[in-house]
Amino acid sequence: MNIFRLTGDLSHLAAIIILLLKIWKTRSCAGISGKSQILFAIVFTTRYLDLLSSFISLYNTSMKVIYIGCAYATVYLIYMKFRATYDGNHDSFRVEFLVVPVGGLAVLINHDFSFLEILWTFSIYLESVAILPQLFMISKTGEAETITTHYLFCQMLCHPDQLTDSVFNIFLKCSGVNTIFASIIK
Repeated sequence: MNIFRLTGDLSHLAAIIILLLKIWKTRSCAGISGKSQILFAIVFTTRYLDLLSSFISLYNTSMKVIYIGCAYATVYLIYMKFRATYDGNHDSFRVEFLVVPVGGLAVLINHDFSFLEILWTFSIYLESVAILPQLFMISKTGEAETITTHYLFCQMLCHPDQLTDSVFNIFLKCSGVNTIFASIIK
């Protein structure tokens, strides 16, 4: 694991914890898009189905379980525990306009035409647009609570780190690069 992956994971985890603490402490989910949170729960579920078939590391498995658990805990708090504070009138983004095209794209453009790979690809594509219902809700109400903007900031902060991690891993996997990189470090 490298520093880019770790900082990306930690900023993403910070976003999730900020959101959960905001909902729990205020006993309200006002200003939070339940639809975005459902999309994130779908993202983590479809991305981490490999939990059932492969083990990479304790860190990797723990983070996957934490992401899935927190996503469903957030959905539970919004739609069950604090449903009286949920603003369904403003959370009106039509998520089918995201899910259907993303599903089609995942079937058409993927690395390997296998069930888990298509679901993983679906999760990557869906994650890139899952925040749109939240942004739509903010634009509709014309306001965002400070804590919601902190959540959005941390949510967006993890993506440059994840991109850098991907580029870093591709660089290391190129033939001969490992030898050159190891020589430089020595």
